[in-house]
Amino acid sequence: MSANLNNRRKFLKCATLASLTAVVAPTVAFKPTTFLPAFSNKQDHLTILFQGDSITDGNRGRNTDPNHIMGHGYAFSIASRAGAMFPDKALAFYNRGISGNTISDLEARWQQDTLALKPDVLSLLVGVNDTERAIKLKDDEATKRYEAGYRNLLDQVKSQNADCVLVLCEPFISPVGRVKANWQAWQNEMQQKQAVVRSLAKEYQTIFVPLQKVFDVAAPRASADYWVWDGIHPTVAGHELIVQEWLKQVSKKLPLFKKVV
Repeated sequence: MSANLNNRRKFLKCATLASLTAVVAPTVAFKPTTFLPAFSNKQDHLTILFQGDSITDGNRGRNTDPNHIMGHGYAFSIASRAGAMFPDKALAFYNRGISGNTISDLEARWQQDTLALKPDVLSLLVGVNDTERAIKLKDDEATKRYEAGYRNLLDQVKSQNADCVLVLCEPFISPVGRVKANWQAWQNEMQQKQAVVRSLAKEYQTIFVPLQKVFDVAAPRASADYWVWDGIHPTVAGHELIVQEWLKQVSKKLPLFKKVV
C-alpha cells in the first residue's frame, strides 16, 4: 500500500471525526440550559395556592366539594374570575388558609399544605394573629420569630421550586372593633410585621401586595368598618379591595392576570 494512500485514509478518518465532533459538541454545551426554564413564559396549567389565616380561610370547605372549597373571600373571587375567563388554561386553585394561624402554625403544616401541592404561584397573607398574640403576651421577641419563621417558609418553597412565583400580601388592620380599643399597641406591633414582609419581598424579589395602603386610601370613602368590620376581617367590599390590588400586582409578573376583571 502506498504512502499516499495511507495518508489519504488518515486524512479522511480525521475529517470524519472532526465533523462528528462539530455536530455533537453544541448539544453537550447547551444541555444545562434545559434546567433553567423561564417561568414568565408559562401561562397555563398553573397551580395557584392561597395560604394564610382566617382572612384567606374565608370559612372554606374541608372536603372536595367544589361549591365551597375556596371559601367566600378574596381567594374565591380571584379563582372564580380567572377560572371562568380561562377554562382552556387548566388553572388549579387551592385555598389552605386556616383561621387563627400564626407563622409558627404555618411552619408546622407547611409540608402537607404547601410543599406537597407543588405550587407555581404561592400567595401568602399572615401576621395579624402574630400581632395580637404579641400584644397579649407583651412579647418583645415576637417580630424576630415572625421574620425567622417567614424566611423559613420562603426558603423551603424556593428550595423545592426556584421558579415558584411568590406573592407576599401585607398584613393590615383598621381602627375599629377590638383593635380600636388598643389602637396604638396594635399599630406599633403591626408596623413591625409589615416592615418584615416588605423587607423579605425585596430580598427574595417577590411580588408585594401593599394592603395597608389599600385600606388606608379607601377609608375616607366610607366608615372604616365598611371595609374591615372588626378591625381585622374584611367585609365583602374589603375583600374586593384585596382582589383588585392582588390582580394589579400579580399581573406585572404574570400577564395572564391583566385580563382578569
